Amino acid sequence: MRFLKFVLLIITLTSSLAIPALCQAEDDFSQWLETLRAEALAKGISANTLDMAFADLQPIPRVIELDRNQPEFKYDLWGYLDLVITKSRIKKGRQMLYTHRKLLKQIKDHYGVQPRFLVAIWALETNFGANIGKFPVIGAVATLAHDTRRSGFFRNELLSALTILDEGHINISDMRGSWAGAMGQLQFMPSTFVKFAVDEDNDGRKDIWHSLPDVFGSAANFLSGNGWDSHFTWGRQVYLPKDFDQQLFGLNNEKTLSEWKKLGIRRVDGKALKGENIKASLIQTSGSNDPSFLVYGNFRAVMKWNPSHLYALAVCHLADRLEGAGPFRDSK
Repeated sequence: MRFLKFVLLIITLTSSLAIPALCQAEDDFSQWLETLRAEALAKGISANTLDMAFADLQPIPRVIELDRNQPEFKYDLWGYLDLVITKSRIKKGRQMLYTHRKLLKQIKDHYGVQPRFLVAIWALETNFGANIGKFPVIGAVATLAHDTRRSGFFRNELLSALTILDEGHINISDMRGSWAGAMGQLQFMPSTFVKFAVDEDNDGRKDIWHSLPDVFGSAANFLSGNGWDSHFTWGRQVYLPKDFDQQLFGLNNEKTLSEWKKLGIRRVDGKALKGENIKASLIQTSGSNDPSFLVYGNFRAVMKWNPSHLYALAVCHLADRLEGAGPFRDSK
């Protein structure tokens, strides 16, 4: 009995300590939110929008947990391609190209981005819109903005998300995305949405959650705004001569194809490089035994979406596979 009373006493004391701590955390978030509210009002966001967005808003513990414990996936090129470019994805991508061919042609005519690249990005980002995320965007970015680790970055994202709501592009209940606030079928961050999203279907809203015209138009506008050139593809896999100078690799080193040709680089089919005045950089994803690629400006535009060589190569390779190209070849 004495032991039971001791346990109950400990539980009571612990609870009494925990409740003030919890209240203090809630008070801190409430005070922070008031400061944020004043900043949002000063930027022209309406009080009605803020009342709606901040109603019952609290930090989401799961968001902090995911932010602190992001798994590290280390893939080589082949492992990554096997993961994201499957036979079923290629098949469905080809179906999507055909099903939406009229819309995609209109987008190409408007923005100059080839349809296969738009469908490839759509596939990799959300599996053709199937996996857009379940977190409330306002709650997710507010949680990360209040947290101290990357508060400045996510404070800007929160203000951008509030602007999107205030302009009426999406209802707050439908404003869902990843734990980090990436939204809709394109997984745009709110600031990216503000800069590049378009109302392609002319219904008065930029809706990258439900409207495919807006989805494809916004993706094309992003690529076009980051230097996409419709006259070119993304690049190509190449073979190098033996003992090639490794210092020539990297996006910071640009040469014309004629210059690369003089250094002994050839296409994987053994033929000479064409398009002599096209500027390109030579990249390799990992070690000296990995495939090598000459990449053009359009590859750099894809990397603005995600600054990873693996991601950009996967998007560009999937785009080619959708139109019948074969897999990359082993460099050996």
